[in-house]
Amino acid sequence: MLKFIKGHMENIEGIEIYPMISLLIFFFFFAALFWWVFTAKKEHIKEVSEIPFESENENELIL
Repeated sequence: MLKFIKGHMENIEGIEIYPMISLLIFFFFFAALFWWVFTAKKEHIKEVSEIPFESENENELIL
């Protein structure tokens, strides 16, 4: 199966750029995520982490 796919991919001109673009998107996404995690305010992280523990009554008022 892989030989079938690889054979078709070798015939397409300019296809070698797509793996590089994918790698760059992957790298920049996780670099930005890493930066956001270390620069996020501790109060915001604490507030968001407590959302699952809120009572059912508070959640019903929002809906």
